[in-house]
Amino acid sequence: MTYQNPPTTPRKSATFDDYTMSEIRRAAATGIYDIRGSGAKRKVPHFDDLLFLGASISRYALEGYRERCDTNVVLGTRFAKKPIELKIPITIAGMSFGSLSGPAKEALGRGASLSGTSTTTGDGGMTEEERGHSEKLVYQMLPSRYGMNPRDLRRADAIEVVVGQGAKPGGGGMLLGQKISDRVAEMRTLPKGIDQRSACRHPDWTGPDDLEIKILEIREITDWEKPIYVKIGGTRPYYDTALAVKAGADVVVLDGMQGGTAATQEVFIEHVGLPILACIRPAVQALQDLGMHRKVQLIVSGGIRNGADVAKALALGADAVAVGTAALIALGDNDPHWESEYQKLGTTAGAYDDWHEGKDPAGITTQDAELMKRVDPVAAGRRLANYLKVMTLEAQTVARACGKNHLHNLEPEDLCALTVEAAAMSGVPLAGTKWIPGQTQF
Repeated sequence: MTYQNPPTTPRKSATFDDYTMSEIRRAAATGIYDIRGSGAKRKVPHFDDLLFLGASISRYALEGYRERCDTNVVLGTRFAKKPIELKIPITIAGMSFGSLSGPAKEALGRGASLSGTSTTTGDGGMTEEERGHSEKLVYQMLPSRYGMNPRDLRRADAIEVVVGQGAKPGGGGMLLGQKISDRVAEMRTLPKGIDQRSACRHPDWTGPDDLEIKILEIREITDWEKPIYVKIGGTRPYYDTALAVKAGADVVVLDGMQGGTAATQEVFIEHVGLPILACIRPAVQALQDLGMHRKVQLIVSGGIRNGADVAKALALGADAVAVGTAALIALGDNDPHWESEYQKLGTTAGAYDDWHEGKDPAGITTQDAELMKRVDPVAAGRRLANYLKVMTLEAQTVARACGKNHLHNLEPEDLCALTVEAAAMSGVPLAGTKWIPGQTQF
């Protein structure tokens, strides 16, 4: 009697998975690295790994319909004559005209204004649509200096000096030629249709002492009225925050690796920088060590999606958050409505990230005149305002459940972590214990 071995199920490598092998084949065929937009797609510890400890006997909850939970925040109280007062602690992150269409930028301004918050220009200068529909507009100053001029600095409500971005800390921006239209070329003083790869560091300063001089220069240009933000990518948050404060920043903007970008090398997006969860507590510690926590405001960004994320970021010590990718989704980006057209581009709704190609069916990340017509700035602005309203209500619901009458009264003591990694990164105890890895004994 003979026996045959039963067939085994083929097993694929966890290291060389389908995507990794497809990337090796693509690199072998083309000889160039992959460029894409959006943020990191790998799973890293995030806000989902934290939970709130709601009120019970030991804490007193607030009634949702009878007791207030305030949401306002003031940014730029350190030196600026005219700090920015926002109704909600959720702002719109910098996304440039060029990477986004004119109607999309207008929609961001409309939605932010309806919600009582600010939007941010991004690289490439200030458009009249955005200025005209943004009640409060933050003007970004990047190494490229594209579109920058003293007139627009004075027209802004705040200035954001961008040192780094979460998706590509240490790297410059990209805007490939297919998106450099006549208007974009004129605003950026570039030849039409030619790839633009901007510098990774500012041309007129090299360190914190020079940055201090640059900030003073901007204050003089704007008559000391405008708050000056300094934006850093999540790499060495303690020291970078401390140096930004030393240089005279009114506000520090801290962007984690889940933050999006219009276009950069995928190796940057997936392998450079820290998750935002690992950045907040060191940055807050730097502010506390300098006696500047709440005096210099901290805005965090990178993967903020809902009111729970907002509440958790504030509980860890941030003053406000910024949303970018989520705001684009609220406008209509990656909407299944356009699924057939996404499939023609070789992708699917929810996975489309070739924003640099300028073929976005939703009309948001494009300069194609016909595609842009698909964005109704008024309707899209209302969608964004609805989304910001829901986020705010969710954050208030959580805060009331913790017994807090202001979102800024949330604190690390209100949180616990589900994983050892999240506990170590956020500096809150592992659930069911008093253990903070690296800080307390188990």
